[in-house]
Amino acid sequence: MWLTSSSIGRKFVMAITGICLVLFVTFHVLMNSVALLWPAAYNQICMFLGANWYALVASAGLALLFIIHIIYALWLTVQNRKARGNDRYAVNAHYPGVEWSSKNMLVLGIVVLAFLVVHLIQFWAKMQLQELMSHELSVLPQVNGAPTAPEFGTLFLQAAFENWWTPVIYIIGFVALWFHMNHGFWSMFQTIGWNGNIWLPRLKAIACWWTSIVVLLFVAQAVLFTVQAKKQYFLTAPALQEQYAEYWNERAQELIEEFQLETSTLDQTDPLAATTFFVDRGEYYSTAANAISDAAAKQAPDCKNAGQYLQQIGQFGQFVQQRTDYAKAQAAPKAVETPAAEEAQTDSIN
Repeated sequence: MWLTSSSIGRKFVMAITGICLVLFVTFHVLMNSVALLWPAAYNQICMFLGANWYALVASAGLALLFIIHIIYALWLTVQNRKARGNDRYAVNAHYPGVEWSSKNMLVLGIVVLAFLVVHLIQFWAKMQLQELMSHELSVLPQVNGAPTAPEFGTLFLQAAFENWWTPVIYIIGFVALWFHMNHGFWSMFQTIGWNGNIWLPRLKAIACWWTSIVVLLFVAQAVLFTVQAKKQYFLTAPALQEQYAEYWNERAQELIEEFQLETSTLDQTDPLAATTFFVDRGEYYSTAANAISDAAAKQAPDCKNAGQYLQQIGQFGQFVQQRTDYAKAQAAPKAVETPAAEEAQTDSIN
C-alpha cells in the first residue's frame, strides 16, 4: 500500500494526522479558556466529556492519531538518515536555508511528548481513566485532603498548578509545541500539494499566526491558573462550592438510600438479623458517611445551600457507628464464669 511503502505516502499520513492534532490542540485551548472565564461551566464540560461512550470513542481515536503520528515520524527520520548516510552531518553546510525547527522536529516532538505524559498524569488519569476504573471514595484522588470526583476539572487545576514546577514544565512544553506545530502546520499542506510560490508563503504566515495565538493562549492560561491556584480560587469560589456541595449531596443520598434498601430486606422475624447486618456492613456505611461529610466540609465549607441529604449525613454516620458498636458488643463471645465449687476445687489444688 502506497501509504506505507512510499516516502510520499508516509509523509501524507503524517500530514493528515498532523491536521487532526492541530485541530485538537485548538479545541483544547478554547476549552481551557472556559475554565478561566466560566469555571463552573468548565466542570459541566468535564462531566459531559467524562467516560461516556462518545468521549471514549473520541479519546481512543485521538490516541490512535498520536500513535500513528509518532510511529511515522520515527519511520521517516530513520529512512532519511539512511538515505543521507554520512552526508547528514553536513546538512547545515549543504542547506543553510533550512529552518532550525525543520532539522529538529524529532527532538521537539520528544519534548512535546514528555510534556503530554505529565499532562495526562495530572488530568486524564485522574478524570476519565479514574471514572472508568472506580467511583469508590477510598480510591478517588485527593485534593485539599478530600476525595475528588473525576468530573471536577477545577479541583485538578488547583492540585496541578499549586505546584511551582507545573507552569515551568508547561511553558517549556508550549515553546517546543510552537516550533513543532509552526513548521508542521505549513509543511503538511506542502506535502499534500499546496507548495506553489503564491500559496506557500501564505501558509507559512497563517501557520505562524495560528500557532502563535494558540501557544500564547496556553502560556497565559498556565500563568493565570497558577495565580488562581495560589489564591485558592478553585476551592473558595461560591459557584464552584455549590457544585461540589451538590455532588456530595448526591453521594450522601445514594449512600442513605442504599442503606435503607439493604435494611428493608432484613428478616424481621430473626432477632439476630440486624446484629449480623451491622457487624458485616456497619463499618462500610459509617466510614463512607464520615468521608462524604468530611469532603463536603473541606470542598464546600461556605456553601449555604447544602442539600437535604448532606445535612443528614453526619447524624446518619453517628447512628450507624453506634449501632455497629452495639452489634459487635452483642456478637462478642461472653466470658464463661467459673462455678463456685470449681473455683474452690481449683484453690485446694493450688
